Amino acid sequence: MHNLVAGNKTAADVTREVVGALDRKPTALWWTGFGLSFSALLVGIAAVVYQIMVGVGTWGLNNTVGWAFDITNFVFWIGIGHAGTLISAILYLLRQRWRTSVSRAAEAMTLFAVICAAVFPVIHMGRPWLAFWMAPYPNTRGPLWINFRSPLVWDLFAVGTYFTISAIFWYLGLLPDLATIRDRTRRGARSRLLAWLSLGWNGSCRTWQRYEVVYLLLAGLATPLVISVHSIVSWDFATSIVPGWHTTIFPPYFVAGAVFSGLAMVLTLMLIARATMKLQDYIGLGHIEAMCKLVIATSGMVGLAYLTEVFIGLYSGNQYEQYAVANRAFGPLGWGYGVMVGCNVLLPQLLWFRRVRRTVAVVFLVSVLINVGMWFERFIIIAGSLERDFLPSSWAGYRPTPVEIATLAGSFGLFFTCFLLFCRFVPVIAIAEIKGVLAPPPLRKPGPVPVSRLVSEAGS
Repeated sequence: MHNLVAGNKTAADVTREVVGALDRKPTALWWTGFGLSFSALLVGIAAVVYQIMVGVGTWGLNNTVGWAFDITNFVFWIGIGHAGTLISAILYLLRQRWRTSVSRAAEAMTLFAVICAAVFPVIHMGRPWLAFWMAPYPNTRGPLWINFRSPLVWDLFAVGTYFTISAIFWYLGLLPDLATIRDRTRRGARSRLLAWLSLGWNGSCRTWQRYEVVYLLLAGLATPLVISVHSIVSWDFATSIVPGWHTTIFPPYFVAGAVFSGLAMVLTLMLIARATMKLQDYIGLGHIEAMCKLVIATSGMVGLAYLTEVFIGLYSGNQYEQYAVANRAFGPLGWGYGVMVGCNVLLPQLLWFRRVRRTVAVVFLVSVLINVGMWFERFIIIAGSLERDFLPSSWAGYRPTPVEIATLAGSFGLFFTCFLLFCRFVPVIAIAEIKGVLAPPPLRKPGPVPVSRLVSEAGS
């Protein structure tokens, strides 16, 4: 990937075009996307308010299926969020120069996805106004303390820690760009706000040296943190004895699936930002191809995990283990298993072809369908295992209610509303990093030296 930025741009061109995109009026495409996402958000808010007023009886749960739609959404959004910082941090540690165009969107995606995920455990408590009881703070409730063995508490610590590190990592990367916007803004309230947010950035050599050291340390810290956090989410299931959950493959399986779904979502958001903010010169076909290759690699990991589950079930010789595998593939939710395999394993194989990778509309469709498949993966794991537990007498089916579907739509509305607002008010491209990968200006041929200059130099 020789030309990371098209158009032979200079550093001044980058500043003018990326910052200028924030000053221009939003395009009709941006308004359309914002209108759709904000409408979905309002629907979700109405559904959440209704279920809090009425109770979780508005869900389709029963005695057998106590976890279903909302926990599926929680695991899905956690997976999406884990990949953003991981992609940015690992690509930075590996010195991949093409990351400059995708890192900012990936890091922002992490924050918005974690916010969406955090909503669901709070709702699932039934009394969300008592959510602060999960925090181990000094209180006056006597011997009453939080249960540190509860998966709900594990999720609180995992999500809280990850969100904190991701927010710091994202904000630190914004400092040079905020200072750039500050220097281009006229004096006023906005200029004072930017001066406060940029933390006195002056662009000196010492400032850059300290910035790069801290950024490198945070990138190194965020990488293992991602793996540990999603492993904790997988332990929520693996430590139980429910058929289909009690398995040691879940930690690497969940991490691989999280990175896979996150890559697909980053690709989706890249293409949305590319179209709505007119950033075709900065997010080129080379960037899209590189992301597609990573999607192919992680799709292979997920496919290997699927095959491993089937192999272990058949090889075990245990009829109960074999039934758990058969129920997942051919049971009442077998159609969802087919969607999962088709979208996560078969469909990404189209990206082996260069013509497909360079066709933006097809890549966008594939990335969207991959996230559909990853949502179904979590749903099949959770609801499919609970529907068929140990006792056939307690088997019961599960169907989501309109309230649950509206809540899911609202989470997508919240995510895309936040992302579109982010594109509108914050540079979606890392200006300082883009300037570091610009092609060097062409060397000018030396022209003829004036005779007067030769005479003066000879006289001196």
